[in-house]
Amino acid sequence: MPDLERLAIEHAARAAESPHGRSAHLVLHDGMLRQTVIALTAGTALDEHNPPTAGSVQVLRGRVSLTIAGRQLELSVGELEPVPQERHGLLAHVDSVVLLTAVTA
Repeated sequence: MPDLERLAIEHAARAAESPHGRSAHLVLHDGMLRQTVIALTAGTALDEHNPPTAGSVQVLRGRVSLTIAGRQLELSVGELEPVPQERHGLLAHVDSVVLLTAVTA
C-alpha cells in the first residue's frame, strides 16, 4: 500500500517547485475507483468542474475550501467531505494536500 504521508511530502515539494502550484499522483486505480493525492500551494485553485459519480475529499495537510456555486465549505486537516453533486472547485488557503477518492461511471 502507498505511504500517504510520504506522498504528501513529495507532492507538496513538487507543487512548490511547479509554476502552476500543484502536483498530483494517482494512488489507486481499481475499475471505477480512483484515489489521487493532490498538492496545492497557498492561493492555488482547481477550477470549477463537473462531479464524479461519487467521491470524497480528505485533507491530509493544510486548509482548503470546496467552492460550490459561489459558496465555500472550509476543510482542515483530517476532515473528510463528500464531493458535491454539482459543479465545484477547490481552493488552497495555505499549502495543502488532499486525498481525492472518486468513483467514475
